[in-house]
Amino acid sequence: MGEDPFVVHRRLLFTVAYEMLGSAADAEDVVQDAWLRWADVDQDEVRDPRAYLVRTVTRLALNRMRTVSRRREDYVGEWLPEPLLTSPDVADDVELAESVSLAMLTVLETLRPAERAVFVLREVFDVPYDEIAEAVDRSPAAVRQIAHRARDHVAARRPRVAVDRDEQRQVVGRFLAALSTGDVQGLLDVLAPDVVLLSDGGGVVSAARRPVVGADRLARYLVGGLAKATGTVTASPAWINGAAGLRIEMDGELASAVGVVVENGRITRLFGIANPEKLAWLDDEAVLAR
Repeated sequence: MGEDPFVVHRRLLFTVAYEMLGSAADAEDVVQDAWLRWADVDQDEVRDPRAYLVRTVTRLALNRMRTVSRRREDYVGEWLPEPLLTSPDVADDVELAESVSLAMLTVLETLRPAERAVFVLREVFDVPYDEIAEAVDRSPAAVRQIAHRARDHVAARRPRVAVDRDEQRQVVGRFLAALSTGDVQGLLDVLAPDVVLLSDGGGVVSAARRPVVGADRLARYLVGGLAKATGTVTASPAWINGAAGLRIEMDGELASAVGVVVENGRITRLFGIANPEKLAWLDDEAVLAR
């Protein structure tokens, strides 16, 4: 008797749910619910366990989306995805790294639930249209239309420049060196002129409620913030959602994760997640799969 298909595909199921929800906690709940349903079916009757499990997770994630969308309407400040600590190997799978990046997940938040489900299943996991149709209760023809619309929507908003792992690490290292010494000019050299910082404190901790736009403004905001810090702030490199990023600690306690988008040797976007409820997945590497 072979290994339980649920165990075999668990990493895939978590990745599907996470990309649909942008929350590791919600994704884990969905995977647990899928396990309970899988335990109740006659598994000998399931012709294609992988397709069955992906379909189950998709339906559960769509139901969860309706719940969390109401929750997010009341969210204080900017809502950003829940960051994951990932292994450097994730960055080597360019498609997977892009699909779980904070930049992509933020774009996916602007899609309707069905559009997001179709985009994730088709573009990331290459699920056939007829299987997606079963998962989202639409016809294959409707799913093709939804996929086309979602693809255009995402293409207009996603970063377009592919950056290799070494360049990401080098740029983040320069940023970290300038930040740690309060070097405003050093920050200006590594930040793109139109750089944007988005911060998520969830109303629980201090964070910029609106985007901080422009290299000069952002450099002074960061240096000023460090100068005002009442404790010892340390920043260290970390692989966040398949890309080079930063882990920020205050007096030895995790305070935030920073995702970084690099284009043409400079940082174009920063995602700072400081809401403590979203930092639970930064101590152990999340194992992802396509």
